[in-house]
Amino acid sequence: MIRSSATLLSQLWVTPNHHQQQFHFLSGDVLVSFALSQASHLLRPIQWVGSQLPFCSNKISINHVFIPPINSTRSFSVFLHHNAWPKQLSGTLRHHMRMESLRKLLLVLLILGCRGTLGGAEYLKYKDPKQPLNARINDLLKRMTLAEKIGQMSQIERENATATDVLKTYFIGSVLSGGGSVPAPQASVETWVNMVNGMQKAALSTRLGIPIIYGIDAVHGHNNVYKATVFPHNVGLGATRDPALVKKIGAATALEVRATGIPYVFAPCVAVCRDPRWGRCYESYSEDPNLVKEMTEIIPGLQGDIPANSQKGVPFVAGKRNVAACAKHYVGDGGTYKGINENNTIISQHGLLSIHMPPYYSAVIKGVSTVMVSFTSWNGVKMHANHYLVTDFLKNKLRFRGFVISDWQGIDRITSPPHANYSYSIQAGIHAGIDMVMIPFTYTEFIKDLTYQVQNNVIPMSRINDAVRRILRVKFTMGLFENPYADNSLADQLGKKEHRDLAREAVRKSLVLLKNGKSANDPMLPLPKKAKKILVAGSHADNLGYQCGGWTITWQGLSGNNNSIGTTVLDAVKATVDPSTEVIFSESPDPEFVKQNIFSYAIVVVGEHPYAETEGDNLNLTIPYPGPSVIQNVCSRIKCVVIIISGRPLVIKPYIGMIDSLVAAWLPGTEGQGVADVLFGDYGFSGKLSRTWFKSVEQLPMNFDDRHYDPLFPYGFGLTTMPSKAN
Repeated sequence: MIRSSATLLSQLWVTPNHHQQQFHFLSGDVLVSFALSQASHLLRPIQWVGSQLPFCSNKISINHVFIPPINSTRSFSVFLHHNAWPKQLSGTLRHHMRMESLRKLLLVLLILGCRGTLGGAEYLKYKDPKQPLNARINDLLKRMTLAEKIGQMSQIERENATATDVLKTYFIGSVLSGGGSVPAPQASVETWVNMVNGMQKAALSTRLGIPIIYGIDAVHGHNNVYKATVFPHNVGLGATRDPALVKKIGAATALEVRATGIPYVFAPCVAVCRDPRWGRCYESYSEDPNLVKEMTEIIPGLQGDIPANSQKGVPFVAGKRNVAACAKHYVGDGGTYKGINENNTIISQHGLLSIHMPPYYSAVIKGVSTVMVSFTSWNGVKMHANHYLVTDFLKNKLRFRGFVISDWQGIDRITSPPHANYSYSIQAGIHAGIDMVMIPFTYTEFIKDLTYQVQNNVIPMSRINDAVRRILRVKFTMGLFENPYADNSLADQLGKKEHRDLAREAVRKSLVLLKNGKSANDPMLPLPKKAKKILVAGSHADNLGYQCGGWTITWQGLSGNNNSIGTTVLDAVKATVDPSTEVIFSESPDPEFVKQNIFSYAIVVVGEHPYAETEGDNLNLTIPYPGPSVIQNVCSRIKCVVIIISGRPLVIKPYIGMIDSLVAAWLPGTEGQGVADVLFGDYGFSGKLSRTWFKSVEQLPMNFDDRHYDPLFPYGFGLTTMPSKAN
């Protein structure tokens, strides 16, 4: 400051003028000129070239200086304005206004102005978007206390973050909505936005103003939110064999999520499900790692296309219309023993890397922002404590530069029973390489314990800095510092017609025709739209909740038609058939009812009830009651097509003989009209099995690359039809 001040003083000079005197300051490319009017005693800046004073990194301009008559000894006022600071700084000084001392006066004013603006809005390199990414990260990281760093590593549940002092007190870095965690039942876009913005405002009011990153499970559309478009679950999207379609679904999902003010999704699930008994199998695109790898095209849909010259492994989010994605669950979650959720994946390293790892290679190359660790174990070692796979392989070998996040209370489950030795779990999880910890409820215990371990050198500060650096990289990359709040112009994106049309297309392409007529020469499909009377039967024909499955509105999913906006199969059939066709619906018709009525044909829609995760583990895989009896009562008496609504293949062999046509519709979501589109021949069947359809559960696990392979319908099977000209 002293050296700069001397330079200032030596380069200040006066230019005489008949009406006024001009005072000039020059340093490098900065020229400031002031004019003093003898009449008005106002000193006005008349020229300003350049942007910065040599001793002040803030932009500063002097609006005006009031100077009393020469030789008087009075106070005068200076009004300064800083370009990056909306408020004016006013101050009062005393000085003998002799002309010969004006040089010193101007120097004082300039220095005061710089100091004043520094006090009001210090230049912070990390807040300057023109600075290089790493410069911003380094600048912020060196300013942070240990408490602020550990806060960034903490992700808490929405219900605990509504008290804004929690975010400010603990410097929380992230908030999430668990399955079904909403601000209000059937909450509007405005309600969501107000909640997220309120939390963001609290985070920005902290000392460093680091924004939170709010995350939510958007695994088949923005599925927690009322009126959102719910797309088919991944098992159905795998049957489309259409990565370009999946990319469009990612982009539509991103817009709907952003409409509610949320910038981060826990999707996609890139598990390779090798056993349909697993309760999360519908979250997997396929048993084939190559198909799952292709479907990671949803990542550039969600995040935007990574630039061609981008460094591989670096996270990327294109802008405010995109969201940060999360590849999950790393790694081997789809290969557990007997498909038991959160269990042990027993496989060689070669098997792990060739079957379960390929989707992560692709995800990292495409710039995925985050990776979520699996609850499972690999050959007895918990993934949340696996330093080799998380740090040595993912971070170092694959050069992943985003952040690694735990699953829900994931570090608690390092021990059995969970939380039995929490201090050890924290140490093991952070040491393994987890950067952000999902601690929905026990965040104070986590923060206290992790702080103790760092202060006592149990966990090195270098590990904390690595974690925080990765978190900040994602936040800077996605533009959270520049645009922390919701973009209200996106409010109309939720449930948009174009998105519903896209979901309807996905439903059409996901349907797999397994049987068409009792002989190849007598196909039943497509159905005629014009018929005297038809029967629609089954528990899933008029149930939007069953169509959508788990992870819809709530974690486990719901039954009924009042929780989402969409079209059931029954509604779709009624809307598609000829007006003269009478449609009779009976959820569970008895044999006498079927016998007494003369139906042209029947559409039977049965399947699984909604479930998620462990609640969906199933060693039997039979069609739930009353599905089998409905099939028998209807299909043994009239020509029928059976539509299976399920997250995986089910035991169908005992009934296949009495069924005329069989369709696997998976979990199609809200747009049931897509089923009718293909059923009645407006479009042809084109879907192919993304997983093997077994004959009996005793064959499981059975996959397309097994040496002994004897399925009911093989992987890749799917009959095709042409659009019907008759209809």
